[in-house]
Amino acid sequence: MKKLIIIILAVVSLQVNAQDDKKFDLNLKKIFKFGTVYGAVNGGTSLSDQDVYSVTNGLQTDVVETPYDYSIILGIRKFKKFGYQPKEAFKNGTENSFSDAATIGRWSNNVEFLFEGKIKRQEGENYLDQHHFIRYIADDGCSNKYCWKHFIAKVEYLQDGFADIEYFEASERYRYSIDKIKGLSINIGAAQRLSEPYGYDPLAEWLLSNGNLHYTNLALQEGYTVEFDGQGGAEYFNPSGSSVATSTEVWEAVVIPNVLSDYTEKKRNELENTIQYSMVIGFDYYNYTKQSWLHVWGNAMPYHYDDGGEFSYHKYNGGQWYDYSGGVIFGHWFSKNLGIFAEGTYNKYWNRKWHGFSAGINYRVF
Repeated sequence: MKKLIIIILAVVSLQVNAQDDKKFDLNLKKIFKFGTVYGAVNGGTSLSDQDVYSVTNGLQTDVVETPYDYSIILGIRKFKKFGYQPKEAFKNGTENSFSDAATIGRWSNNVEFLFEGKIKRQEGENYLDQHHFIRYIADDGCSNKYCWKHFIAKVEYLQDGFADIEYFEASERYRYSIDKIKGLSINIGAAQRLSEPYGYDPLAEWLLSNGNLHYTNLALQEGYTVEFDGQGGAEYFNPSGSSVATSTEVWEAVVIPNVLSDYTEKKRNELENTIQYSMVIGFDYYNYTKQSWLHVWGNAMPYHYDDGGEFSYHKYNGGQWYDYSGGVIFGHWFSKNLGIFAEGTYNKYWNRKWHGFSAGINYRVF
């Protein structure tokens, strides 16, 4: 919630000059003008039911049922569409808007923003996804070729439960347009990211010298207990006292994986977020005609300040590393009938990677 408040305040500060109440109202109206507020509920069938067989006490059959998928989406967005983007009758939040990740939008000297929250169930797992950002492209047309007023400012908060990534990022960049190549610009600046300390491995302290994991001692620390029957058998109990396994095989194959998963999640949640200062460089290219279009962008963070913290990613990585992101949207009509398209994004931050893509061919029959 604190991150969302920061982003909202950034929207207002970029365009609101509260010298008097009248001007304040007018600027707020300008900020949200042409924006779209949307909400939707989507759903569908998930994985089919599966039969599971057991012969421990005779033939037994169980059915594993996966509940239906659904998503509840609420958002508000304001963008000037790129030429290749189709006009939508309604927005339901399930569209693949790859262009949202582009460094530069089509609006200059105006605020573009997205605030979207999504609660979803996918393949039986529940997730909370959020994507909020504000982007401002300054381009006042000053006569100086290297004008300091040509800059990009962006603040963003992303939480993707399926990809297990969450961070808050702010970046400030100088932008330079390449006159000889229409639609191409490069940018350089600084980025600040707030996130959990990715790279931290809670299980490292439990590793033995031979590389194996001392998982039973870990489980005992977490409240599990073991009772031996004196004849080579054992029964295992969870912290609440319920029996969870009556054999070592079940203990190791079923219970221990859950113990390790719960332990790592608990230890990660106990840590404070860390802030990472990085250098960022990027480019953006956009060219559109009704017959063919290409939109490509990329960002790289080749250097990161090392504050020497206990949970710095430098410590886990052994030094500097490269973080990067990029995207491409391409389409071409060979004739009035035949066309192809390809689009997608790819992101790598710390030890997390997430991406999406779509490609295909269309043939119109007249």
